[in-house]
Amino acid sequence: MKMMQVAAAIVIAAEWATPAAAQRYTAKQDGELVELTDATAQMNVSVVWSMSNAWRIQVKGKDLVRTSAALADFKARPGFNGMPLLAPFANRLDETAFYANGKKYNFDLELGNVRGPIPSTGYVNGSTAWQLVEAKADQRSAWVTCKLDFYKNPTYMAQFPFAHTITMTYRVSEGALEVQTRLDNLSTEPMPVVIGFHPIFELPDGTRNDWTVSLDAKTHWIEIPQRLPTGETQPIEKFFGSERTAIELKKYALVDDVFTDLVRDANGRATMKLMYNGKELHVSLGPNYKTVLAWSTPLAPAGGGGRGGGGGRGAGQGAPAATPAPSGPFPVDPAQGVKVAPPAVPPAADAPAPTGRGFIAFEPMVAITNALNLAHKGVYKELQTIAPGGSWQESFWITTKGY
Repeated sequence: MKMMQVAAAIVIAAEWATPAAAQRYTAKQDGELVELTDATAQMNVSVVWSMSNAWRIQVKGKDLVRTSAALADFKARPGFNGMPLLAPFANRLDETAFYANGKKYNFDLELGNVRGPIPSTGYVNGSTAWQLVEAKADQRSAWVTCKLDFYKNPTYMAQFPFAHTITMTYRVSEGALEVQTRLDNLSTEPMPVVIGFHPIFELPDGTRNDWTVSLDAKTHWIEIPQRLPTGETQPIEKFFGSERTAIELKKYALVDDVFTDLVRDANGRATMKLMYNGKELHVSLGPNYKTVLAWSTPLAPAGGGGRGGGGGRGAGQGAPAATPAPSGPFPVDPAQGVKVAPPAVPPAADAPAPTGRGFIAFEPMVAITNALNLAHKGVYKELQTIAPGGSWQESFWITTKGY
């Protein structure tokens, strides 16, 4: 009898020990950092929950997005690292005001969180007011959920007077990172949805001059040099002069353009790919992301090149107030539209070698640049809104191949 009891105890101990030893997914919190791990896929995602931003996204030790070496540097420059959220509006507006529900809302430039004459990228990025909802793992995934009560911040509401909350969940499962966003409209009027994200992707091998891009999109929106859509569109192949699935970045200088009519798979997802030497990085957008913005600058000597046209990337919350700018609207002349991606200019013979490998941002966007004001003018037809008391939710996924 005693031998049977000992044997039974060994079996029970083994049953309890096996799941822990073979645990694929973990979510470990260390202060304001949550580390999500998929041990089988060797995917590690470090999320700063107080900012709801991913500091590092790695597969087999290779970074998928541009980041900072130290957490302090990441927190100081969140606009150029990780997975920045562009809210309550993504990218540019053609004046220091926006339209919603037939009304015009003028920005207060003295508050400093919106600047003119072309407001850009919203002002939520960089906020440390996010709350940790949960950080957990089970047999299917590991995740962390964070929530921002937008309506509690007077300066936020002064510029975008729609009371709402933003809830974000980062989830690793089966070798994929899902970034899910939910908006809950607490106001008494329909709330327009024009948010987006600004992740800067790179491959571990080669440089921008080696990489090829594939875009699951059919239509390019023609823009003036200030990166504002004119309302005119054209097939994506006409803009790039090549098949949309085989775009060689080395052939183009600045690309900072909006693409719609996304090509969906059976799950309703449209996938953008960055490819070289057998390695691929995929970004797949769910159905409620109607737009992708592709941004990439050519390789350059130390110092590089940034975005032009009324405010660069990363001009986030807390920026110093600028001299009040004209209220607009900024003139958008279709005759100025850029109809062909400018060819890359080779460096001079005596130019120093580039210091970086380059990048491309596949930016998931709910709507096109300047969607609020173009919808008011009747130019943009796909503006999404949330009914009072309602919610909006969507995800995008990041996966790799050949790593």
